Amino acid sequence: MILVDMNQTMISNLMAQIKSSGELNENFMRHMVLNSIRSYEKKFSSTYGELILCYDSRRYWRREVFPYYKQNRKKDREKSGLDWNKIFECLNTIRDEIKELFPYKVIEVEGAEADDVISVMCKFHHQSGNTSPVLILSGDKDFVQLQKYSFVTQYNPVLKKFIKFTRKEVQEFINEHVIKGDRSDGIPNYLSPDDTFMTGKRQRPLSKKTIKLFIANDAVNICDDEQLKNYNRNKTLIDFNYIPEYIQSDIISYYKDLNTVRKSVPLEYFRKYQLNDLMAEFCFTNSNLPWLKK
Repeated sequence: MILVDMNQTMISNLMAQIKSSGELNENFMRHMVLNSIRSYEKKFSSTYGELILCYDSRRYWRREVFPYYKQNRKKDREKSGLDWNKIFECLNTIRDEIKELFPYKVIEVEGAEADDVISVMCKFHHQSGNTSPVLILSGDKDFVQLQKYSFVTQYNPVLKKFIKFTRKEVQEFINEHVIKGDRSDGIPNYLSPDDTFMTGKRQRPLSKKTIKLFIANDAVNICDDEQLKNYNRNKTLIDFNYIPEYIQSDIISYYKDLNTVRKSVPLEYFRKYQLNDLMAEFCFTNSNLPWLKK
């Protein structure tokens, strides 16, 4: 099973492409997305099996429990000079085309992010007694947590390298990540208040000594009430063990209901968007699959 973090991976790919070519339009993005998916399939499917494309939904459960979650990204996007409304509109259009036409399994569940989907699918794989290898395609460091499962491997497709941690390193990573928070997601360290990044406050500094002390002790024994509240905030937002049960249940139900057996891509789709290279790929390398309607 290959679990692709579509939002993180495609936006990272897009940023790399824009830097090199400066081009940005729907057709360019369609080529990029479909070629990326196809290249992942060719490179990894013989070892890891089928691709499952995992998407963020429009609404996040984490924002319901922490209103500042990822709010700082809006500021960063405004500074970038890119038309992010157009980018997301194009990516959503392409996602819908893949859902409708391509025989890839696509999971997008209301209230869940791709992180949730990937985590829950790994947990489901484990609880099913399945030991076949699972590959996570993403550069997101949060997925290090899932290397607690011996069958999980993570690959960063932008940097083209595997991300490997030992079981001991995984636990150390989770503990330290919760203590430090995650600036990219708007989550402050456990010493700092909720609105730190949104209001431009500086985080209270964390020394290496403090981190070591925290990791070596139970949070209840060394935190005051405010620090413990912040620690639990971070634990809920960062640790995949805290994904709500209803989200987990919805993801598994969605996955079990997926059916891609009869899907095939009309030739007209490839012609319409000038996807000649992909049309040739599917015709000559997937002749045993019902990909194309002639």
